Amino acid sequence: MKNTPIKQTLVALALATLALQASAHRGWLLPHSTMVESKDAVVTIDGAISEGLFDVDHQALKLDGATVTGPDGVAVPVPTPYQGRQRSTFDLKMPKDGTYKISLVTQTVMASYKDKASGETKRFRGTEEAFKKDVPAGADELRVTYAHARLETFVSANKSSAGALAPSGVGLELVPLTHPTDLRAGETAKWRFQLDGKPLPDFEFSLIPGGVRYRGVLGEIRLKTDARGEATVKLPAAGMHWLNASFPVGLPKGQAPADAPPVTRRFSYAATLEILPE
Repeated sequence: MKNTPIKQTLVALALATLALQASAHRGWLLPHSTMVESKDAVVTIDGAISEGLFDVDHQALKLDGATVTGPDGVAVPVPTPYQGRQRSTFDLKMPKDGTYKISLVTQTVMASYKDKASGETKRFRGTEEAFKKDVPAGADELRVTYAHARLETFVSANKSSAGALAPSGVGLELVPLTHPTDLRAGETAKWRFQLDGKPLPDFEFSLIPGGVRYRGVLGEIRLKTDARGEATVKLPAAGMHWLNASFPVGLPKGQAPADAPPVTRRFSYAATLEILPE
């Protein structure tokens, strides 16, 4: 068969799609199990930023700022993580039976402005404290984006419980109306998304199963909340899955709309959930 222009175009589009899938970097927390049945329950938590979902192929995720909420809703000590080149990890002891929530929340400020002396455009990325120190107040053509990101996962020791699941009311969050360590393939789960404590109606998010490298396709499942900010989802095949959402929806990473105001806010959320066999 000859390489016609149409065929060449289709091949180019296919290759471009694969390239986009391969180049997407995703941050994640991965428990080796979400239900640990043991008298002395311990679970290993890994953290990484990778091209392949749950593959250790790019760089370690810094876990120094991770927090753990215990079954009674109270923060528990986080072990000092070991950080390698491509993965960070720590072993979490779970002395109380019930569910633990592991969270990593980061807040970043990105800005651009025109330097009054040189007329050059300067760019900044860092903490809010560094922004106040390093960027001149009243700088010309100043545009600022505040980014709030939350990564989470959930693990249970011997039984599930609800004490750790209460949302903080800050940023973009998932409220698991179906317990996050009691998910089974073929059953339905109910989730609510909220922003700063308020439900997000008609809000789009996605669920991606791990093992992308073995499928050759992303396998993304697109979902949407209803008028109450809730979504009822029929759970796919068993395995580890990555739940992902951002607000505003559909905004390319690192970009802002052309008509964005001088100060904008962006939020992202991702959780690793294990779906068990039927």
